[in-house]
Amino acid sequence: MSDSTTKTSPLHSRHTALGAKMADFGGWSMPIEYPGGGVVAEHTAVRERVGVFDVSHLGTATVTGPGAKDFVNACLTNDLGKIAPGKAQYTMCCAEDGGVVDDLIAYLRGDDDIFLIPNAANTAEVVRRLQEAAPEGVTVDNVHGKHAILAVQGPKSDEVLQALGLPTGHDYMSFVDTEWEGSPVTVCRTGYTGERGYEIVCRVEDAERVWDAIVAAMEPFEGLPCGLGARDTLRTEMGYPLHGNDLSLEITPVMARSGWAVGWKKESFWGKEALTAQREAKESRLSNGLLVTGRGIPRAGQTVLDADGNEVGVVTSGTFSPTLKQGIALALLDRGVEEGAAVTIDVRGRSVTAEVKKPPFVQGGASS
Repeated sequence: MSDSTTKTSPLHSRHTALGAKMADFGGWSMPIEYPGGGVVAEHTAVRERVGVFDVSHLGTATVTGPGAKDFVNACLTNDLGKIAPGKAQYTMCCAEDGGVVDDLIAYLRGDDDIFLIPNAANTAEVVRRLQEAAPEGVTVDNVHGKHAILAVQGPKSDEVLQALGLPTGHDYMSFVDTEWEGSPVTVCRTGYTGERGYEIVCRVEDAERVWDAIVAAMEPFEGLPCGLGARDTLRTEMGYPLHGNDLSLEITPVMARSGWAVGWKKESFWGKEALTAQREAKESRLSNGLLVTGRGIPRAGQTVLDADGNEVGVVTSGTFSPTLKQGIALALLDRGVEEGAAVTIDVRGRSVTAEVKKPPFVQGGASS
């Protein structure tokens, strides 16, 4: 752990016993990778077979009471009116100027019961904003740290959950509240890897039993425990944004091409006026993918130049793609830069060539 204030997952002892390399994620000490192959092996396991991630650092919050759904819908960007109970929805909490406070998943249990999973570092702020705005009768509770969240991801994820007797086969972006060995669990058809998979939300006190059962059930499929390093390479290959890099208080949903998660026709949501104006102005930089054609790995903050050497953008996320075996990146680029254009990235003073390419960089099976 980096200091005495760093929090630990309820599975921390499992990670250290496996010799995981740990790092700080949003104030939580979490595994980056495990011995025996590291990020590349873990990434490949998810793309080809199955892997399990501990993502218990992610926040959890509840919004309950009469009118909870309508209240949340008037605050967050996406339109909860488009989904039914038992469904989940990707959405964003924006500031009044359109900047993204956080992106999160809303799980609709009913008109009076919403379960939210924000990012670790932003949970308190999302909860604060909702609590301040909540009408009488609607309660917003921060339950961060009361749940463990395990993501079973990959083509063999159904078989792993079936071995545990857990429900599988429900639609993408839906969830089932059930029991496992007498304990309540929620099985969500969600994830951040681009592959078919599930996220299991359980009580903290049940986390080790659930983890151990998943690890044992993965063995016939050569599944692996996976760290957050592989989670990052997997999501970048899909072009999924990371808050703090590709979405932020300075990078709006419009700029990140996340307008599909905005209910533009809704009467209200936080930041609507600013985002509508930005959308109509068509002047801001936009997120694009970059496929490296030279030798080098792009990183966040590096400058992107056009063929004439003019600055046309900046990298927001960059990594080495284990699937493609070359560098990939997400970058904010001027609107005049078209798909297929040749650009260069200033990688530590060295020009690395790349092609503008619309993500995803690889085809996943998340919604299959």
